[in-house]
Amino acid sequence: MKVTVGLSPRDEIAAPLGVVIDVLRATSVICQAFASGYERIVCVGEVDEARALAGDGVALGGERHNVRPEGFDYGNSPREFAAGPATHSTLVLTTTNGTRLLLAASARCESVIVGSLLNLDAVVRAVAASGVPEVALLCAGVEGRFAVDDAYVAGVLAGEIGGEPDDSAAAAIRLAGSFASDEDGIGGGVSAENIRRVGLEDDIPFCAQRGLLDVVPRVVGRTASSVELAI
Repeated sequence: MKVTVGLSPRDEIAAPLGVVIDVLRATSVICQAFASGYERIVCVGEVDEARALAGDGVALGGERHNVRPEGFDYGNSPREFAAGPATHSTLVLTTTNGTRLLLAASARCESVIVGSLLNLDAVVRAVAASGVPEVALLCAGVEGRFAVDDAYVAGVLAGEIGGEPDDSAAAAIRLAGSFASDEDGIGGGVSAENIRRVGLEDDIPFCAQRGLLDVVPRVVGRTASSVELAI
């Protein structure tokens, strides 16, 4: 299996299987929300698109500049979803980086799954079982730019998947190997600094818990402005 890494959203890689990574925090939220009992998650790019989908059985979650939009039920902290069982059957989620990459990746890749440290072991098993000749590990970054936290997780995943890493995957593997711990790997960049700035620094060690959840969210439906995830 060939393993490639899109180190930022500008690397518009197409592959039979894409793994979208936004460890701080959209993909961590998605994994935790499913583990807490949500049956489906609909990801959209814009706040107004999320509001348009509100209704019975629907919770709204997300952020802009790491702050919960007015009128939303949840922000973009996985700790909110870990605090108790799901309150609705459907979560509509919009974030600055992760949900937008999910939309883009689903247009390029035949299949798309969601990756984080929380579900890393389950993702590795899912990739191995997929039988595809190539997997692309796609980093959400920050507003279109490289972010070390997502590159770190891509490197950890690439190392665990094995196969035939291209130069981008080999670089990510080396980057991941330069950190002493998962928390160090995701906690030293601009994403973590932005989270600390709004007082959500406890999300960083939470998102650094490797293999905590046995869920693999997958894109099961797509429109021009949304993707639907299920497990």
